[in-house]
Parts: sequence; C-alpha cells; structure tokens
Amino acid sequence: MDTIVRFAPSPTGRLHVGNIRTALINWLFAHKSGGKFMLRLDDTDQARSTEEFADGIREDLRWLGLDWDLEARQSDRFDRYDAMVAKLKADGRLYPCYETMEELDRRRKRKLARGLPPIYDRSGLREDDKERAAHEAEGRKPHWRFLMHNFDGEPDNIVETKIGWDDLVRGTQQVDLGSLSDPILVRADGSYLYTLPSVVDDIDFAISDVIRGEDHVANTAAQIQLFEALGGDIPKFGHHNLLIGADGQALSKRLGDLSISSFREDGLESLAVVSHAATIGTSDPVRPFHSLIDIEDQFSFSKLSRSPARFDPQELRALNGKLLHETVYAEVEARLDARLEGRSKPEVEAFWLAVRGNIERFGDVDMWNGIVWGAIEPVIEDGEFIARAAELLPDEPYDEMSWGVWTAAVKKETGAKGKALFRPLRLALTGMEFGPELKLLLPLIGREKAHARLSGEKA
Repeated sequence: MDTIVRFAPSPTGRLHVGNIRTALINWLFAHKSGGKFMLRLDDTDQARSTEEFADGIREDLRWLGLDWDLEARQSDRFDRYDAMVAKLKADGRLYPCYETMEELDRRRKRKLARGLPPIYDRSGLREDDKERAAHEAEGRKPHWRFLMHNFDGEPDNIVETKIGWDDLVRGTQQVDLGSLSDPILVRADGSYLYTLPSVVDDIDFAISDVIRGEDHVANTAAQIQLFEALGGDIPKFGHHNLLIGADGQALSKRLGDLSISSFREDGLESLAVVSHAATIGTSDPVRPFHSLIDIEDQFSFSKLSRSPARFDPQELRALNGKLLHETVYAEVEARLDARLEGRSKPEVEAFWLAVRGNIERFGDVDMWNGIVWGAIEPVIEDGEFIARAAELLPDEPYDEMSWGVWTAAVKKETGAKGKALFRPLRLALTGMEFGPELKLLLPLIGREKAHARLSGEKA
C-alpha cells in the first residue's frame, strides 16, 4: 500500500502552531516514506467555513514550504456521505435518537451521581416506530448514532470489547468500546460531525496512515469499527503529543496570538517556525535547520515524547535569531538586494556578514542599513578624546585590519584602553551602545562619513 497521509484543517479560522505541528509531522513522514501528502479541507460546517480561511490555510502551508500532492474538500462530497449513511441505516448500524442535548446532559449527571459511567444507554435503539412517530409529531428531529459492536447477544448487554492497534508513536494501544457511548454521526439538522466524513474520505482516498494529536486516541477504536462497517481498509494510526504553554497551561485561549499568519507578520522566518515545530516535544534539542530536507533527515516517530510539548513564543523568537545568525549570504541575497538598492554585491555581502549576528528578525537589517549608510546623530561624550581620534583616522582603503590599526594609534596617543577606548568610538560612529564588530562596520561606513561623525556632524 502506497503511503498517503492527510492534513485536514477546517477553514473556520487561520492555522495556529498546534495545527501546523500536525501538518509538519504528516509532511515529514510522507516525504521520508516517498509517499504523498494530502490537504483535505474539512468544511462540512458551511456556516463557519469560508473561502477566505481556505485561502489562508493554503497561504500558510506554502509559506512554510509544506507543499501538497492532492487536495479535496468535504463540501464537494455530500452525496458520497449520504450514500454511506444510507448503507449504515440499511445494515442496522445507524439508529435515530430523539433526546435533546439538555436531556442527555441530565442523564449523564444522574449516572455520575450514582457512580456509573456516563455513557449513552441506547434508549433510542429500543424505541419502536410508534414512539418515533410521536417524537416527530412534537417537531423533534433525530440525531443518528453509530451502533458499536460491543455487546453480547442484545445491544443492551454491553460487554468489555477491546480494540487494539499498533500506534506509530505510542506503540501498542487498546481502548474498551464497552466504556464509550455510540458516537453521533449525523446531527438533528442533518449536518455531519467529523467522524463519518473523515472515515469515508480516508477510505476513498486510500489514506495509509492517520497521524494526529493524542486527543483522538479514544476516538480511534470507534473509527476502526466504522471502517469495518463501511468495508474499507483500516489505516495505521499515530497519535503525537499535544502542545501546552510554557506555563504548563493549555494554549486554547491564546491560539489567535499563535497563528502562522501572526508569526509571518511578526517577521519570523518560516524555517524557524518549522524548525521549532519539528523539535519541541522530541528527544532532539531545539535548534535551527536551514532546509526542510535537513529536518526530514532527522525526523523519527521514536523521538516524539509521550509528555506534552511546551511551546514558548520567546524560545521561538530566540531560535529565529539563531537561524539568521547562521544564515549564509546566498540564502538571503535576493531579499537583501530588494532592501539595499544601489549597493554592490561585495558591499551587500560584507554588510550581511557584519550585521547578521545582531538581528533577531530579518527586518532588523533596515535599522543597520540606516546606521551604516544613512545619516545618524553621533553621540559625543568626550569631545577632546573623539577629536584626537578623528585626527588619527587612517586613510582609505579600509579592510578588517583598519580598525585595529586605528584603535592602536588612539590607544598609544591617549592612553585609553578597554571600554574607555572602544565605547566612545562606537557611540560616535553608530550612535549605539552595542552592535556588530566595528572592524566589519568601519570599511562599510567609509572614511568620509566616519570623520564627519567623529566631528559631531549628522552623517
């Protein structure tokens, strides 16, 4: 069986860091297996699904480099789902239930109060045509439940029914169907919940491996029976650990701030985002990668922890800086050319090698561009010292040795050394307390601009 995996977001919002981690794990597995990666838009919730969000999902995946081989959307497949519902009804595996959500909630609470498991008691299955007609006369519409085979003889005689599988991440897993309610597949308004369309799609698109968050583990047993009921091949399953905040709390209330589009707007590198997503919650250290191929080479399910993965936005931002600090000129040449128009290639390359260690986001190059080649207000704290340094400024041409030659002359003439020597020169030349090595900046600034700044001029 060929490897085909799917990423199945709902276009009811933008992708967030939790979504994209699942997408990345699927993408890496598919590419490492020589298989295919499918984008499936789960848009059965037509009231909340929008084309704008669907386009946003595609945009986010492309920005991250997660290309897909196949695409489908569930809203195109309602006829197929309807046919499978008809099959399940005809086979006696789908039955109507007329309880309201409020009634079901009261039943659950009563069971809990008696120390019983709060599972559905299949009362809808026991109703006859007359009782159902009475519900219909009251204006009630049924929701439809999938009858699981977890009983001995009659459906009321529920027994322990272990369903097991060899999980790609968690190893041998077992879930007792006797401890679960028959899942609702169709709502009272006729709309589909996640389970039936997902299983039908997995069958029709020959999905070989279903890789998703561990919050789906309990659902898997019922879905295996649904695969069997529909006559489909059962895929392999893998359930990875979920994300929590750095404080150990759930991320659910903060996902708007953790969308992929917000990372992009914040100036983060796509490779920093995927590097972080690929390494948090694994046995590997969190570190930057410079290509998806590099990430793919180190990917393995065996490295995924069973504990929740802690997502810290500050760690991601720090990783973004590390990535840029390691980035060679060739990887950013086109982006730099767009920002540094009119500069020669040797100048641009030298500029990048000088400033990359002092940026956290690529956009920070604009600040250093202004400091190197723009007009700044020099900071002169000791006019006499700076004036003498200006007199000693060597003639061009400059190279990386020029800074050392100049500061040695200033030190010999003034007696200044260490911070007393270097700090006032940095302030005068850049207006900053910190920054790239001045041996790299001085050749870019040039003698004319350097002398003007040492003379206190805005230059």
